[in-house]
Amino acid sequence: MGIVAGLDSSPDFTRIVVCDTDTGAVLRQGYAPHPVESPDGGRPSDVDPQAWLLSLGEAAGGGLLEGVQAIGVSAQQNALVPVDAAGGTVRPAMVGGDKRAQVAAADLIDALGGREAWAQAVGCVPQAAQPVTKLRWLAKTEPENAARTAVLLQAHDWLVWQLLGRPVRRTTDRGGASSTGYWSAAGGVYRSDLVELALGHAAMLPEVIGPSQAAGTTPEGLLISAGTGETMAAAFGLGIGLGDAVVSLGASGSVMAVHPEALMDGSGIITSLADATGMHLPVVTTLNAVRTLRGTAELLSLPDLESLSDLAMKSTPGAHGLVLLPYLEGERTPNLPHTAGTLSGLRRESMKPEHLARAAFEGMLCGLADALDVLRGRGVEVRRVFLLGAAAELPAVQAAAPSLFGAQVVVPQPADYAAIGAARQAAWALGATQGTLDPRTPPLWQGPAGQVLEPGDELAVGQAVRQQFVSVREQTHPGAFR
Repeated sequence: MGIVAGLDSSPDFTRIVVCDTDTGAVLRQGYAPHPVESPDGGRPSDVDPQAWLLSLGEAAGGGLLEGVQAIGVSAQQNALVPVDAAGGTVRPAMVGGDKRAQVAAADLIDALGGREAWAQAVGCVPQAAQPVTKLRWLAKTEPENAARTAVLLQAHDWLVWQLLGRPVRRTTDRGGASSTGYWSAAGGVYRSDLVELALGHAAMLPEVIGPSQAAGTTPEGLLISAGTGETMAAAFGLGIGLGDAVVSLGASGSVMAVHPEALMDGSGIITSLADATGMHLPVVTTLNAVRTLRGTAELLSLPDLESLSDLAMKSTPGAHGLVLLPYLEGERTPNLPHTAGTLSGLRRESMKPEHLARAAFEGMLCGLADALDVLRGRGVEVRRVFLLGAAAELPAVQAAAPSLFGAQVVVPQPADYAAIGAARQAAWALGATQGTLDPRTPPLWQGPAGQVLEPGDELAVGQAVRQQFVSVREQTHPGAFR
């Protein structure tokens, strides 16, 4: 038995779990917020990376890491840390969605010859959040800082580098690299020409090491594994494999699944990421998930989503013919950026609050089922769906999701899955280094506990509701998925 730690540096906090190497059992936990805030009280677009180290130190206080043999690092994706030739940060890290870079994304798409060219090059089309797009913004808006930028790191790369004492060698993993917009998940190589296209000159990129390789050892003898992005770490912590998909319910929604190969998609709907194990994670995003529920709750003057769920449970599947296309902020899946939501099927008998509440839940879930079907249509097998997010606990979600998704649904108990995934990676690197684990096979940790929901007898009813949604979508937006 050994002890390893996994840390997750998210946009808002650092969480650390200390785990048993053999079973994955969580032995100790630590937490600290990030001491950063934007002037308006929201999340900032620029963050001094030293804040991540301060939060890490606070979370690890009180002897939390005593006896730990290895650490894995998970961190927020898409955070660009530009570093100069001397190893200093050129400017604060650019984090989050960063709407400043929307014009830069469009510029890059045009500069390479369109969405199809980007999909073939790196498996994704530039978006405002991605490091490649932030590089373009930096070159256009802060040319002096762009000129000083000699090394490009992401958040977990920078943290690993700091923990190792800032060595000459800088590393990353294939999962993190795949979210940059200048590394090809299909080819497993950097596209340095895309860095030059965005930044205006070449820059040093971290070495991409294998899933079970160690990034190095600290001066104190602590092994540090490759690290990865939050999405990849959470997937690893959940233990998902072939046949599994993860549906995340935030304000927007996302669907990802494990697949043995990268998927090229010229429409840009699928983002082809690599995972933390050697497989691939195709991702499809919807713009409208829980924001659909919150908007409906406000419309019905309900205080919270629990009340909306209680009201929806007073209706029946199909909401008496009421169908909500939840494209309230435009939509990405299908690609309808300038559209609005649609409420169809209004009749005297359907004009009741409980039916509108039910239609909101069904509309949200049908939109995510559309995203699942995009993956299924490309040969991705989906037998089981892990449903994440606070809204996954709502009875109205749990009642409808299995039959609308056409699959078994698992609602895992809340846990720090990204930190657990980072710890599992650390255990793998430690075992591979010691010769006790196969470098090709991760440690077999116990999967998460949670509720298991089967479609059962409701499958036919759910599929009829889904068909009703698809019919309205096709009438309103014909050929949206062509």
